[in-house]
Amino acid sequence: MDSADKIATIRDMRPEDSGGIARIYTEITKKPVEDDFDKLIQAHAVGKDSACFVAELDGKVIGFMISYILTLGFGIDKSGWIATLGVDPRHMGQGIGGRLAEETFKVYKDQGIARVYTSVRWDSTDLLSFFGKLNFERSDFINLTKTLE
Repeated sequence: MDSADKIATIRDMRPEDSGGIARIYTEITKKPVEDDFDKLIQAHAVGKDSACFVAELDGKVIGFMISYILTLGFGIDKSGWIATLGVDPRHMGQGIGGRLAEETFKVYKDQGIARVYTSVRWDSTDLLSFFGKLNFERSDFINLTKTLE
């Protein structure tokens, strides 16, 4: 069986996965990670109010999804929020992102959470398509931003 025939394992994210996640993030965004990236990944990996998973193949992280539970959210019920995800470009199109999402949805459903949200740039057609395939729809939220000087 060659590596193309192997199926990635989906498992809970661990603090030591931060290097593999950083590699994927850098490959996708084409920019280096921030100085506190490692610390942030490690905090999510051990967080109690999160559902964070990686896809692993032959001992190497090839995908990740970081999400968390928001309890106090401007009048909405307790909900899940997908903060970020990524799949190694060499493994895109193989259903890894969908499998990571389904594992995340299972965790939230088991906790009685009925709605999962995410935020995507309007011009990220690949992410909009991905989340559309997972049956995400526009929410009642409008993203607001403020530049701090």
